[in-house]
Amino acid sequence: MATLTKSVENNTDTGLSVEFENIHHSFIHGDRPVRALENFNLSVPPSEFVSIVGPSGCGKTTALSMTGGLVRPRTGAVRLDGAEITSVPEDVTFLFARDALLPWRNVRANVELGLEVRGMGRAERRKRSDEWLHRVRLEEFADSDITHLSQGMRQRVAIARTLAQSPRVVLMDEPFAALDAQTRAIQQEEFLRLWEAERPTVLFVTHDLEEAILLSDRVLLMASRPGRVVADIRIELERPRTQEMRISSDLFHGYYHQLSGLLKDAVRAAEEERAR
Repeated sequence: MATLTKSVENNTDTGLSVEFENIHHSFIHGDRPVRALENFNLSVPPSEFVSIVGPSGCGKTTALSMTGGLVRPRTGAVRLDGAEITSVPEDVTFLFARDALLPWRNVRANVELGLEVRGMGRAERRKRSDEWLHRVRLEEFADSDITHLSQGMRQRVAIARTLAQSPRVVLMDEPFAALDAQTRAIQQEEFLRLWEAERPTVLFVTHDLEEAILLSDRVLLMASRPGRVVADIRIELERPRTQEMRISSDLFHGYYHQLSGLLKDAVRAAEEERAR
C-alpha cells in the first residue's frame, strides 16, 4: 500500500527518478504489427518536470502508460527509482484531459476517492481533502454536485484528487486541452504553484509547444512512429513562471522557434517516409 503520511505543510520528500532503457514496443493493428516505440531511451531525475511533444501517434501516451504500469514494453525496461516496473506503481498517479470525476459523488467525495481506495481512514481523508480543496480554492464547494461546476473548476477538483494522494510521480496526458484559452492559462499557473510546493516528478504530454516551454524543466521532441527522442531541450527560464513570459521573454521565443522548427522537420520526415 502506498505511503500516505506526507504532510502538505512539511513536505520533505521529492519525486522519483524515471528511466526508459532501450524500449522497443509494437502492437497489432488489424493483421499487421505497428511499431509504437523504437530505441526509446530517457532518464528523468527526481522532481524534474518533463514535457513530451511530437506528432500524433508517436508513442507519447504509450510511454506514460508504461510508467504507470498499464503497458509492458515488449523489449527493454522502465524503471522507477531504479526498480523495474512490473505492476501498477503505488506512488504514481494520472491526470487526463478529461477530469473523470464520478457524477454520483460530490466534490469532497471525488477528492477523497484515491485515498479511500488506498485504505485511509475517514477522519484523515476528510482532513486531507479539506487541505487540498483549500489549496485549489474550492473549499466553499466541498459539498456541491460536480455537475454544477464549470469545466475549469472540475479540473481543479481532479488536480486536488491527484495531489491529495501525495504522489511522487504524476503522469499528465494533455490535462488542460479541454479548457478554453483563458481558463487553460489560469490552470497552468495554478498547477505550477502546487507542483513547486510538492515537487513530484512530472511527465507531461502535450501538443502545445508554448505550454511545454512554460511548464517544463526539459522538453522532449519525439519523432513520428516509431517514436523515439530526437531532441532534448533544457528550459532555462527562471521560476516561478508566468504567462507574461510568452510575450516578454526573448528566451521563451527562442525556445519556441527552435522546437517549432524541429517539430516541422519531424513531421516532414514522417511524411517522406510514408511516401516511399
